[in-house]
Amino acid sequence: MEPYQLTIAQAHQQLIDKQLTSEALTRSALARIEAIDPQIGAFITVMADQALDQARQADKRIASGQAGMLTGIPIGIKDLICTRGARTTCGSRMLENFIPPYNATVIEKLNQAGAVLVGKLNMDEFAMGSSTENSAFHVTRNPWDRQRIPGGSSGGSAAAVAADLCLAAIGSDTGGSIRQPAAHCGVVGLKPTYGRVSRFGLVAFASSLDQIGPLTKNVADSAVMMNVIAGHDARDSTSIPRDVPNYLDALNGESLDGLKIGIAEQYQNHAGMDTEVAHAVDRAIAVLQERGATCVPVSLPHSDYAIAAYYIIAPAEASSNLARYDGVKYGFRDPAPAELMQMYRNTRSAGFGAEVQRRILLGTYVLSAGYYDAYYGKASQARTLIRNDFKQAFADCDVIAAPVTPTPAFKLGENVDDPLTMYLSDIFTLAINLAGLPGMSVPCGFTRAGLPIGLQLIGNHFDESRLLRVAHHYEQATEHHLRRPAIDAAG
Repeated sequence: MEPYQLTIAQAHQQLIDKQLTSEALTRSALARIEAIDPQIGAFITVMADQALDQARQADKRIASGQAGMLTGIPIGIKDLICTRGARTTCGSRMLENFIPPYNATVIEKLNQAGAVLVGKLNMDEFAMGSSTENSAFHVTRNPWDRQRIPGGSSGGSAAAVAADLCLAAIGSDTGGSIRQPAAHCGVVGLKPTYGRVSRFGLVAFASSLDQIGPLTKNVADSAVMMNVIAGHDARDSTSIPRDVPNYLDALNGESLDGLKIGIAEQYQNHAGMDTEVAHAVDRAIAVLQERGATCVPVSLPHSDYAIAAYYIIAPAEASSNLARYDGVKYGFRDPAPAELMQMYRNTRSAGFGAEVQRRILLGTYVLSAGYYDAYYGKASQARTLIRNDFKQAFADCDVIAAPVTPTPAFKLGENVDDPLTMYLSDIFTLAINLAGLPGMSVPCGFTRAGLPIGLQLIGNHFDESRLLRVAHHYEQATEHHLRRPAIDAAG
């Protein structure tokens, strides 16, 4: 096995046993990126020199006996998380040359843990998209089939982990942007409870929905990542002052006896559901039952309003957050405007892509005088109803099992001119963000064409430990997570 193929736990053991050095592991990952990423397009910026410096420092730390689980481990970062001295583009021409003067809190935590940051990963511009086709720089391709999307907006993060370009990655999830690409790329993706991981230094899309989380090769590695990145941050007003458990401890236990899995009728036999996806999810639920869990019916009666509510609330918040990109303070500026208003118009027209412009216009409209109550106000009320549905459901169950996506990964370009169809691909993930709940995607099978399928597990607020436990039990009973796409330098 090549070093870049290791999980975090395997690499950590080899590092502390002196079978491997962090510098050798990092060089292996960087060589893999150089050989394979031209076919995938997972990275926007590769930070090779910085990564090797961090690896050498990690080796000194390991030699002194001070290694943590992430010390010396190569990790990729979604390119909307600020990294001091390394450009952070958000997949946009607007920030193409932006170099932050500070680190995001998650970057500080990873640095403190001794992780090695190998580069910044491609994404839909300002996290607006479900396919990573909206990046201003290049598309990212699914390692399982390079004619298909990897999902989005954290498509670069999921593709990098699936293709063994890094041992784990950090993404962000506003409406499914960790879970959906994780499902399409056959990796594990965890969206924590809103407020569980600091958003300080995350370039905002929709501030009440965005949440940072890990994408990994297996469930145990997600627990390792959460042990490092979770926790209260006084610099983030939405961060919750709550103790962080040891998430690795949650993986213990021999059975799921007594666990109640909620099966929501609204997620069963949904219109547009691919038959192979439905069967794979049903088989996964049956495996959990074999491990001791019982299934109970639950109802989420307002889930049909999730897409409508999300695509009012998220664009409204985006229109406010993206107002700062005006060519005055930082970022792209039209080089030769005749006057101030033309500079504003030209800067935002050239700096933002079509999807971002579409959402800004929609968000500005629903917040405008005369329409606020009719649209944003109603969407906020629907959000409350959705949150209450989950609250009632968790009175009867411990976790909810559902599909992540209604279909496997679709072909590049297939839905790029059909925004509504693209938006509908997030139909099973949006409500979790509206309710602020944790959710994760675990590989649960493959289509006949060899495309990955994900099982979504949804938990109550701050119940990531239970999600990890259930997912780990499922993983121990199956081998889907062990499969890797066949891809080499020859293509």
